[in-house]
Amino acid sequence: MPKIQIERCEKFFSESYEMFITDVLAYKSVRGTTRGDHFRELMFREDETKPVTSGHLDTSELVKLLQQSAVEHLTTFRQHQAQKFGPVLRIVTTDFEALYAYKCGEYQRCLQLSTDNVRTLISGDLSLSSVYAFPEFIQLMDDDIVSLIGLMYIVNPRFTIHLFVLQLSLSLYLMTQCQFKLRHSVTSLAQTLDCIEVTRQKLGCQLKTLDQLLLKLTEQKIRTYITTMNSD
Repeated sequence: MPKIQIERCEKFFSESYEMFITDVLAYKSVRGTTRGDHFRELMFREDETKPVTSGHLDTSELVKLLQQSAVEHLTTFRQHQAQKFGPVLRIVTTDFEALYAYKCGEYQRCLQLSTDNVRTLISGDLSLSSVYAFPEFIQLMDDDIVSLIGLMYIVNPRFTIHLFVLQLSLSLYLMTQCQFKLRHSVTSLAQTLDCIEVTRQKLGCQLKTLDQLLLKLTEQKIRTYITTMNSD
């Protein structure tokens, strides 16, 4: 880009009272065409710039769209994973969809997905797939799971490496939470308790630390809920 055009762009941005994302991207593009020392730092007086909140960008909607896109891509990844490793690894493809449905308050949909996943995963003898607790995935999880992971980090920082939870453990937790939200009967929750016990018996050493803690948390939540319901 000719120097005179670069100078015009620099002048425009330095004199602008309101900046949009497209402006920032354009400026970054211009800066990328020449060496950084050809530019002076952009300086804005605080009283001459408008706060970000005065713009028209709805960041909550942007975050929602990004999360939806991420879940779609993760679901596609699960589908490819199931096709490739299905013969040796039991995989369900809707675990991220269930997580996102719960986050959005779509409890009936989350319950259906999670129940189907539990039925699929708890049968057979194949090894099970996992969900890694990357920060990008944690934002889809609820406060209790995030707190549980945080406590594990505090107790042992080494858990930050390769921390994951089996799809079955996560599905049991989501199924239970949705049963609470939808006020299911004690009988229904007692059946979920049976599934937790079967999971412990069948998987044994496949249950890593986060699985054991999450299953224990889920079990304790159910027992507390049943006790409360019976006392009413």
